[in-house]
Amino acid sequence: MIQGPARPADFLQLARPHQWSKSVFVLVGPFYGLRELAAAGASAASVVLAAVIAASAFALASSGCYVINDIFDREADRAHPRKKSRPIAAGRVPLGTAWFYALALFVVGFALVLFLPPEGRGWVALSMALYVANVSAYSAYFKHKVIADVMSLSLGFVLRVMGGCAAVGIEPSVWLLNVTFFLSMFLAFGKRLGERRTLAAVEAEVRHAAPALAVAHRRVQAGYTDALLQMAVVVTAVITLMTYALYVTDHGTRYVVGFNLLWLTMLPATYGLLRIIVKLEHGVFDDPTEIALHDRGVQAAGLLFAALTVALMWLLKP
Repeated sequence: MIQGPARPADFLQLARPHQWSKSVFVLVGPFYGLRELAAAGASAASVVLAAVIAASAFALASSGCYVINDIFDREADRAHPRKKSRPIAAGRVPLGTAWFYALALFVVGFALVLFLPPEGRGWVALSMALYVANVSAYSAYFKHKVIADVMSLSLGFVLRVMGGCAAVGIEPSVWLLNVTFFLSMFLAFGKRLGERRTLAAVEAEVRHAAPALAVAHRRVQAGYTDALLQMAVVVTAVITLMTYALYVTDHGTRYVVGFNLLWLTMLPATYGLLRIIVKLEHGVFDDPTEIALHDRGVQAAGLLFAALTVALMWLLKP
């Protein structure tokens, strides 16, 4: 099913640069540890540079993983109303070329690690290698296993966080790892639910067939139900918020000016997560990442959360 020679735009689409936003998880550890690192004598510029290099390396590695995933998913993608136009599924990029492209992305990604401080290179490279191995195992096996598919995806985000911490020489806290893990599970379950809602919204007359359409696109959907996914999305959202709330409580003494000002960040965090659930339920998006990139409400919540956190971290005494 070849539709003509591949274009540069096809390779850009295969890399999914819009998904590079997920590399923000690489920056989370350095962001929260920047003040302490600066107090220990590290320059802010060197910390930011190392974090950006690590994020870029993970972004390229993730692109290589996306290419491999598209290779495995090419038949299923042809059953999806939007994904059928992907370059491999549509036949615009041959399989041999796609494999070579994935390898090139991996090589460039791991080459970037060489620009990191020597003491962090090995740990970042190990985190990236584990990330690639995990995503490859997901594409080949775990993606077809109920719950294990979501846990594998979530582990990928945790490895991003650990790689970012390693790049700047800090230890990831349990709070950070827990919030990352459960937030990632929320996003993954949300994607499963969003796929069902999106497919159901394609044509009103085939809404009753949405589960079958979802299974045709993603085989693991056969093990899920709408009710289970709705429950899983809500439960993981609540656990994420509760874990972050406990972090706010545990670190309250650092931000007290009359009361614990860090509590204010709970407001945009809660609004953002619940708005994502609303959008998924209405079939507006089938990917929470797409919501974050295109929904102004979620974007406003994210910006307010970041602005409040930065202000509190840098304006108040540690």
